[in-house]
Amino acid sequence: MAARYIEAVGRRKTASARVRLYPGAGTIIVNDRPLEEYFPRQTLVYRLLEPLRVTGTEGRFNITVKVKGGGISGQADAVRLGIARALVKTDENLRPVLRQYGLLTRDARAKERKKPGLKRARKAPQYTKR
Repeated sequence: MAARYIEAVGRRKTASARVRLYPGAGTIIVNDRPLEEYFPRQTLVYRLLEPLRVTGTEGRFNITVKVKGGGISGQADAVRLGIARALVKTDENLRPVLRQYGLLTRDARAKERKKPGLKRARKAPQYTKR
C-alpha cells in the first residue's frame, strides 16, 4: 500500500491488536473481515468505536486491524486501546479528551493463576468438620 498510515498496538488480557489508521471514508476491517461481521455483538462495536465518537473523528479514517489471542471481548477492548493510541499519534490535542474518558489507560486486569490445593485461583474445596 502506498498510502501513509499511523500504527499503534492495543492489548487487553491475552488479546493483542495492531491498528492502522489511513486517511479515508471510515471503513473498518478486522482480520480481513468487515467490523460487523467480526464483532457480531453491537455492544462490542459500540465500545470499540468510542475513541472515534468522543473525538469527533468518525468517518475521517479507514482502519485496518490485525487482532489475535484472547476472546471476543478482550479483542474488542484491545482494538479500542489501539485506536485511541493511533488517534493521539495523528493529533496530540486529542490526548486530554481520550484521557478524560479513560481510553488511553491499559486495563491491566488478567486471569489470576491457579494455586495448589485450590479448585481455581481462590476457590477452596468445601470444608468438612466430620
